[in-house]
Amino acid sequence: MLFGALGDIHGDFASVHRILARHPDIPFWLCVGDVGDDSGVYEAVDAPVYWIKGNNEDFDRIASSDLPAGLHYIPNATALTIAHLRVAGLGGTFAPTMYEVPASELPHPKKGTAKATVLADRRRHFVRAEVEVCAQMKHVDVLLTHEAPRPYIVPHPRGGTDAGKTPINEVLMAMRPRLHLFGHHHRFTDLERQSVRSVGLDLVSRSYLLVDADALDVERRDL
Repeated sequence: MLFGALGDIHGDFASVHRILARHPDIPFWLCVGDVGDDSGVYEAVDAPVYWIKGNNEDFDRIASSDLPAGLHYIPNATALTIAHLRVAGLGGTFAPTMYEVPASELPHPKKGTAKATVLADRRRHFVRAEVEVCAQMKHVDVLLTHEAPRPYIVPHPRGGTDAGKTPINEVLMAMRPRLHLFGHHHRFTDLERQSVRSVGLDLVSRSYLLVDADALDVERRDL
């Protein structure tokens, strides 16, 4: 059996519909976050898509569980069984100033105020308590994160910078999932971190993955 994996969507459901229509036999898809955006663009899909939060989402809508058919949100520091696979999630981005804050206390201004922007909604981050829960999880087949592990060098004309985040490495080291999938950086990469295969997904407008559910071998497909 194969399953699919999608990178950041950012409200581009036209590409999602094309991908799913191309593979009507795929029973479910995983997604590494940034499914919608701050304006609340989410659409029903024709196959189950299990996803974690990115840093660009409508977090009020996620909190309300008011999501279209086919979209199955995986809260941080939780794992679920899909088919015979155990899938764990740690969505959102890392912020040093928010890392020690309880997830329930992450600041998020009410909509309609001057501060109600994506950057002001700190629910876009993960926190230490969630990382610690993930680190205790065992027998995980696939770990989904939005952030990349270190090192993750982002090219720059004057020299690349490491955009990876240490907490992701810590989870990989402790959890030892069979496969790690992440997004956020909008380019395909296939690396090994902490002896775990760690695959970064491109935007859905460019490519996606087909994954063997038993061996967890990954095949990249261009859209």
